[in-house]
Amino acid sequence: MEKIEAVLALPPDEALAALSHMPEDQWFDRKSGRAQARDLAIPLVAMANTEGGYLAVGFHDGEVDGLTPARLNDVRQAALDFTEPAVKVTPVEIRGTEGRTIIVLRIEAGDQVHVTSKGECYLRVGDECRRLTFAQQRELSLDRGTTSFDAQPVDATVEDLSPGLCAEYQERIGSSSVADMLRARDLLTRNGRVTVAGWLLFAERPQSIFPSAHIRVLKYADRERGTGSRMTLLVDHDQRFDGPLPEQISQAMALVAEWIPRLQRLGPTGTFVDMPIIPERAWKEGLINAAVHRSYSISGDHIRVEIFPNRIEISSPGRFPGMADLADPMSIVRYARNPRLVRVLAEMKVTRELGEGIRRMFEDMREAGLVDPVYRQTSMGVVLTLLDQPVPRWARGALDATSQRILAAMRDVDRPLGSGQIAQLTGLSKPTVVRRLKTMRAHGWVDWAGLAPNDPQQTWTARQGLG
Repeated sequence: MEKIEAVLALPPDEALAALSHMPEDQWFDRKSGRAQARDLAIPLVAMANTEGGYLAVGFHDGEVDGLTPARLNDVRQAALDFTEPAVKVTPVEIRGTEGRTIIVLRIEAGDQVHVTSKGECYLRVGDECRRLTFAQQRELSLDRGTTSFDAQPVDATVEDLSPGLCAEYQERIGSSSVADMLRARDLLTRNGRVTVAGWLLFAERPQSIFPSAHIRVLKYADRERGTGSRMTLLVDHDQRFDGPLPEQISQAMALVAEWIPRLQRLGPTGTFVDMPIIPERAWKEGLINAAVHRSYSISGDHIRVEIFPNRIEISSPGRFPGMADLADPMSIVRYARNPRLVRVLAEMKVTRELGEGIRRMFEDMREAGLVDPVYRQTSMGVVLTLLDQPVPRWARGALDATSQRILAAMRDVDRPLGSGQIAQLTGLSKPTVVRRLKTMRAHGWVDWAGLAPNDPQQTWTARQGLG
């Protein structure tokens, strides 16, 4: 978003050239000047339902095709005429020296779920506008409510924020004052109150209002936490990070990088190198996603990064939106619980391409030859497990990702398990586990033991000698 704002500040002909070639992504889309105003409702709604963005109208096949005066007016009115409730936009007109005019619509993240005049609901996913089913739209409405929590006011004004933190970001986006900077990012209400997002980002100590808004990093000596006298938490390895959210993230990442177990492994050049058990980009994405998408309205719980000899677990308050399918995490429809936090942290370069976070984690784990990340939901939150468990070479092409996850969990435990225990380990449903186990048994990859098919004591064991 910061890049687009910089382009909009260029001389008209330079801005037109840059917008013509700028790649479309989560926050930017282009439409032809010949597009019907009604059709613009789709990207308007999609971006408003996620994190906001920019829609440039007047481009076709990488060239400026421009807008007539009548079409300019239609585009300006598109949000009012074809979205419900009306998406909030700010139009920016750019007129080149050759008389061609385009318009860029700054789209604000909505506090409510928006639909087109046809009643269709969309989310922006990467460079696509994805239409939601009726059930998904209903779940999104329930998850979002009438106003996102990060837009709620707190009992604080601009004077209560850190002057240094505010000045740094004010300079980054080129605002004339701190108040203007906060208003430009919807971090200040009309009556001068700082929003939840503004407080978490720019207060010296946000925990004075939100005591649970912190990150905790712990390291254990064993694979299990243990309890009481058997607790395996290492001495002096339980650290809490307070302060503004960007500082929390930075400090927590530095400590995880220091504490994560490292092993000698064969590197890409064919020599052994010192490597962390989990790829750095994978656990960083998990930590950032937890900090950005957690529910700050839930008190009494915080983000935890727990480091074990064989894995990292990242827990955050707030469940996935109701449309999430944990059996296929990469299909989860993008949804920003805290759109104002997301936008500012992206401009601070903390999150970068956050929309690819889950996909990137999977790619990094697979490139390292490790099993896929595992998500499971508790009654109040989400737990991500990144496991140092290699996928056997023979299984990479023979088993789907879900079966690989099941097999890896069984091999890691290395003892007979019931299907319910396997479901708990993997975060999958028991019927899914049972179906995959039966298929793997037919191929000789797991062994079954029991008196009858419906024996409640039946167990499954992964074969360890398959490579």
